[in-house]
Amino acid sequence: MRGNAAGGVVHVDLTAIVGNWRLLCARHPSGPVAGVVKGDGYGLGAGPIARALYDAGCRHFFVALLDEALAIRKVVPDAMLGVLGGLIPGSEADYVAHGIVPALGSLAEIDAWTAAGPRLPAILHIDTGMARLGLDARELAVLRQDHARLAGIELRYIMTHLVSSEAAHDPLNQCQRRRFAEACAMLPPAPRSFANSSGIFLGEDFGSDLARPGAALYGISPTPGQPNPMRPAVRLMARVLSVRDIPAGASVGYNATWTAARPSRIATTGVGYADGWHRALSGRCNAFFDGAPVPLVGRVSMDLTTFDITGHPAIAPGAWLELLGPHQTVDDVAAAAGTNGYEILTSLALRLPRVYEAA
Repeated sequence: MRGNAAGGVVHVDLTAIVGNWRLLCARHPSGPVAGVVKGDGYGLGAGPIARALYDAGCRHFFVALLDEALAIRKVVPDAMLGVLGGLIPGSEADYVAHGIVPALGSLAEIDAWTAAGPRLPAILHIDTGMARLGLDARELAVLRQDHARLAGIELRYIMTHLVSSEAAHDPLNQCQRRRFAEACAMLPPAPRSFANSSGIFLGEDFGSDLARPGAALYGISPTPGQPNPMRPAVRLMARVLSVRDIPAGASVGYNATWTAARPSRIATTGVGYADGWHRALSGRCNAFFDGAPVPLVGRVSMDLTTFDITGHPAIAPGAWLELLGPHQTVDDVAAAAGTNGYEILTSLALRLPRVYEAA
């Protein structure tokens, strides 16, 4: 176990991430599958992940912000590197200098990109229901009447973003599919980019020229309520800092929210909410030691979390407890915390060392 003096360690299985990408490619035969590595690779390290995917053959990558793209450009030197967050005024020169492709989501962004140079590559983002980024119906109607407004741009893809793809029977999915087809019919012909992680599992109607999965790459289930087809890619291990015996009736942690009903043995670990182990998990999940559950007791605090290890004499200071891994998935912890797997991964603090298992 590596980690030097850290209170916890995040192990990232690059082999699993590459395997997940290949599975998604097999499920999306209509076109290539990009690697979405925004949010520092969903909290796991965009650089090593992008490099592993690139070495495996991935040639399309997406991030949310220009700075994220600049940070990994050398890792994916000749790949298409797209920025989903739109074109911030004044940033055009950096896009051009580094060959980065913006997703243009307004008429103003289209005009600014056209002015930045002749026939620069871009993605056109159409809003079909998310109401965040992308051309709305009014702006789309303007483009329908004035295709020349796009003439100065090399249109790589037209894209939209699914609202509720993880809910396979939600009528919004088919509604967005129709809206996207109608929008594309109004515009000059160009390749299309449609499905996200869960969208890939909605069937052939949601295939396109480029899929953009993120969460599924990292082992988060794209098919809630069904067996997860993805391989787990993350283990979060917490170091035991101290072990103490307490009598029945003694309490543990802030506000005495847990009281021992019997003489108990308590392990304090060096991971807390400053590391991304959410306070909402207090009293609501376990850690695991040699595959056996040990209950989380008391409040999760900023740097420490306590577990009832009564009956586990092998646990001593310096031992490691599994918080995320084969016995407790990201989705399991998300359910306990009342959130989603995306937030669990992207909350993992940088003070937790990342250890990469090579692809």
